[in-house]
Amino acid sequence: MADVNRGNRPLSPHLQVYRPQLTSITSILTRITGNALLLSMLMIVCWLIGAASGPDAFAAVDGIVTSWLGILIFALSIWALWYHFLAGIRHLIWDSGVGLDVPTAEKLGWACVIGSGVLWVVTLIALALF
Repeated sequence: MADVNRGNRPLSPHLQVYRPQLTSITSILTRITGNALLLSMLMIVCWLIGAASGPDAFAAVDGIVTSWLGILIFALSIWALWYHFLAGIRHLIWDSGVGLDVPTAEKLGWACVIGSGVLWVVTLIALALF
């Protein structure tokens, strides 16, 4: 085996050296929002099970779901849903072979972030009006 001096070179980039790109952050955020949506769907399922179980069970679950924490979770879930939807469209665009260059990928990433924020605010306003 060759004599390799491993002490003079780093094994991998360190967090102090590595600068995350927008595409990596949006990819990680897509995974996080997908898992967060699963948790909010479990909350909805528990609410429906409480409704099917009777008035006492429904009152207990409804108290949690309609509390400030439950409303906050659902409001953030609406943003996660919009972000995950737009990220899915971005991946469909990439699957067609378009937009794989770095400038276009960054524009699509910003479109997901800004677009989800705008759609989230519009949805919250629409829900407040109706």
